[in-house]
Amino acid sequence: MRLLLVKYLARPVAAIGSEAAGAASALWTFPTILGSAVIIAWAAEAAQFLVSQGLALAILAWLQTLPEFAVEAVISWQAGQTARYSSDPYLVSHATSLISANFTGSLRLLVGLGWPMIYATAAYFHRRKTGSRLKQIALEREHAVEVVFLLICIGYFFIVWAKKGINLVDTIILAFIYFVYLYFMKKIPPQSEEKLEEAARVPRIILAQRRPVRNSLIAGLFLVGGVLLYVAAPPFLGSLKALAAGLGISTFVFVQWVAPFLSEFPEKVSAFNWARRVTSAPLSLMNMVSSNINQWTMLVAMIPVVYAFSVGHPAGIEFDSHQRLEILLTIGQSLLGAVLLANMRFSWWEAAILFSLWGIQFLMSGFEAPPYPGAPANALASDASRWFGISVEQVELFARRSKELITLLYFLWSALVIANNMIRKRGFEAIRIFPQLMREHW
Repeated sequence: MRLLLVKYLARPVAAIGSEAAGAASALWTFPTILGSAVIIAWAAEAAQFLVSQGLALAILAWLQTLPEFAVEAVISWQAGQTARYSSDPYLVSHATSLISANFTGSLRLLVGLGWPMIYATAAYFHRRKTGSRLKQIALEREHAVEVVFLLICIGYFFIVWAKKGINLVDTIILAFIYFVYLYFMKKIPPQSEEKLEEAARVPRIILAQRRPVRNSLIAGLFLVGGVLLYVAAPPFLGSLKALAAGLGISTFVFVQWVAPFLSEFPEKVSAFNWARRVTSAPLSLMNMVSSNINQWTMLVAMIPVVYAFSVGHPAGIEFDSHQRLEILLTIGQSLLGAVLLANMRFSWWEAAILFSLWGIQFLMSGFEAPPYPGAPANALASDASRWFGISVEQVELFARRSKELITLLYFLWSALVIANNMIRKRGFEAIRIFPQLMREHW
């Protein structure tokens, strides 16, 4: 009976957007998503010459992460309904595990896959243009603001992890951090006109218009791209969910990896388009960092609100041991990424190691034990036990220990980078530049 209830619960949670959408709807939703991402990117690239680049990217991040917010809201609502109407702790545990699965998978994809792919894209086109290797992506001074606030977000999430849950108080604090971040970004001046020649053709045409036409075009592109994204995202996610179900991908793996990958697709399109021009690679990387900040703060801040409305009273969400490991792993990876960027550069070996560590823990996720009691055995773990002649429990334990080891490696590497900077007494560039920027533009 319990397994039947779990299957019933998993169905509405996983069916993001239109449940009736079949895999064939990807034929029209995919090009629509692609087009909306390009349109919004044009608007953001033009807007950075009118407001600060960081503020333009923050607007871009909001539009690009709308599908991710929709996915997380559906999952949080379903979890609240389960907690409200079910007395079975196994069902409640399963529902809340999907909440953390989605936002941790989303954040780890951005840092572990998105950042390295930006470097790889820039390096490929740099070699094609110049015939030489791209050693690193050098950030601009103003990017210190994003790096510092990413560190602040990660620092607060250590508190969330330590207290083993999240509630409406965390919502207020995380929202406050995000609005302070926007306030600081507003202080940074727009890009100089000297950099206009580096912009794409469409943004240059827009900026060449008279002020009323220019502003209307930018606002119109943001609006059109946002509407297209809003219309196409639910059936696009639904179609890929149908495809994933046909391939036998489990609900938890879908929620943690497949759904975030698809919901983050628009920002990956715009980021890789900028990275392709090489000179815009720092802008591309900050596009991802802005999305990181958005999700560490406002996405997570939304969860207790939706959950409380669904339950019917103010209620927090408690994390079990599995969820806490997932969150700690995500904190460790993001901390390492932020510490590396704090030197205001992103080199090839940093991208390679971030990608390698992400790839290992991504593969191990497929062999882990289900994150809630009473669930069916992991199918991949069962296959692996037959291949290697060991028990399913041993396969699942190996997968969990691997993720624990990678979590430890993230923190050790971060500690080594920090210790190296302290020993060499050079500090972190971003932390040194940040107060200078504030003094200059306050």
